[in-house]
Amino acid sequence: MVVDHTTSPEAIVRTLRTSSVGPAVAAVGLLASGALAGAPPASATTPPEVAVERHLDSIRADPARLDAFLRELPKGGDLHTHLSGAVTTETLIDLAAQDGMCIHVTTHVAAAGPCGPEQRPAADAQGDPAFRAEVIGAWSMEGFQPGGGESGHDHFFAAFGKTGAITGPHRPEMLADVLDKAGRQRESYMETMTTRQGSAVFELARGIEFTEDFAELRRRVLADGRLAAIVAAARQETDRDEARYRELLRCGTAQASPGCGVTLRYIHQVGRTNDPAVVFTYMVYGFELAEADHRNVALNLVQPEDAEVALRDYRLHMRMLDHLRGAYAKGHITLHAGELAPGLVKPEELTYHIREAVEVGHAERVGHAVDVLHEDRWPALMRTMRQRHVMVESPLTSNAQILEVSGEEHPFPTYRAFGVPITLATDDEGISRTDLTREYVRATTDYRLGYRSLKTIARTSLDHAFLEGERLWRGPDDYVLTGACARDRAGSPRPSASCRAFLERNPKAKLQWAQEAAFTDFERRHR
Repeated sequence: MVVDHTTSPEAIVRTLRTSSVGPAVAAVGLLASGALAGAPPASATTPPEVAVERHLDSIRADPARLDAFLRELPKGGDLHTHLSGAVTTETLIDLAAQDGMCIHVTTHVAAAGPCGPEQRPAADAQGDPAFRAEVIGAWSMEGFQPGGGESGHDHFFAAFGKTGAITGPHRPEMLADVLDKAGRQRESYMETMTTRQGSAVFELARGIEFTEDFAELRRRVLADGRLAAIVAAARQETDRDEARYRELLRCGTAQASPGCGVTLRYIHQVGRTNDPAVVFTYMVYGFELAEADHRNVALNLVQPEDAEVALRDYRLHMRMLDHLRGAYAKGHITLHAGELAPGLVKPEELTYHIREAVEVGHAERVGHAVDVLHEDRWPALMRTMRQRHVMVESPLTSNAQILEVSGEEHPFPTYRAFGVPITLATDDEGISRTDLTREYVRATTDYRLGYRSLKTIARTSLDHAFLEGERLWRGPDDYVLTGACARDRAGSPRPSASCRAFLERNPKAKLQWAQEAAFTDFERRHR
């Protein structure tokens, strides 16, 4: 089928849905042929890219060489990662042992000591291989097999409750853990989801009476200055956390971890299973944080999207965001939406979440977005996302583990076929037992991505990062130099004076420039 701008959405849908190889694989074919309307035009392929493409083709069937190749690929940023789920399980065991904590022998919930009759010291998981394997299996997806009364979805989300007593006091150690891993696999940027001063905000919210007059509700949240004090405390806590993680990583010394070179920003988490007044208060807090501290760049709704309260209040939450978007100049919005699959919720719940997030909730990025082919008028939705440059954060391993959606059933290639910007992410790499390299391996293997596609995915991550400053490129998803750097070679070690001044003024453009330099070096080493 040849598809151009005159082809109806219905014809595209028929091609994708009636293909004998499945919609995702059909989309791969259309994408590879350049047939689908909306896909951005490709720039000319350079000789170094052609050489790297040949090298990639020669190692595709060799898992070890493919992993090594992709581990060295400059990946840009991981934009969808929950800090408490990203830290490695082994690190959590060490932290629990350090604190003298105990682990229940049946539930595997970690708790403060001294240990009771059905608990073992966490230190036992350091020296007893069988108990260690048992704990790692309970706290992550390591070795998990569906069945036995527990789904992957339930096992995954249960891990947070088992380790919550460990993660609360150890944010600097967790940051050091995830940043070190990121730096070692050529990531240059990370936006991690976390919640600071969460208990204080919750206590504030408990005293607020809910009303759907959102202007009045915001006035109540801000009324007595308590939230401003919490914001100030959060800034101080961030300062302490960052000083400590830099100390742990030995930043500024000859032994500095590669993680010291990863630029870090924070996304404030809003628990979507709380009462409406609590959800709204956390949203206001997220925007206030962004106004007060450039390190806090966005907010996101977290907790299972299929939970009863999350479903009941989904549209209410989008209306809250719609109101607050107009009240604040700063603070970006990225949302978990479409982290659903048939059988997990009623069919009607699959038809509107992503659209509501984009059109009502002002989502600039959408995480997961797996059920998109079940959305009402999904081709039109994809075109809206392309036109608005709403990017999809796609954690493929997490989607496979939680939703059991992968390979040809996953919409990853369909998004690409429609020209919707998309990048790879890890979600909860500690629980999933993955990392960003493995996500690139999975995408390369499942969808036969070429080098230029991998390069675009990595560029997309920084182009849609919420880092302050102007982008390097002519426009979103348009990787052509313009303005002060138009006459320069991207990533050159000697940019022109005007370009150098532009880069110094704009951290985002400066990071993108460094990524282009890293691509040049990568291509030189892998021809």
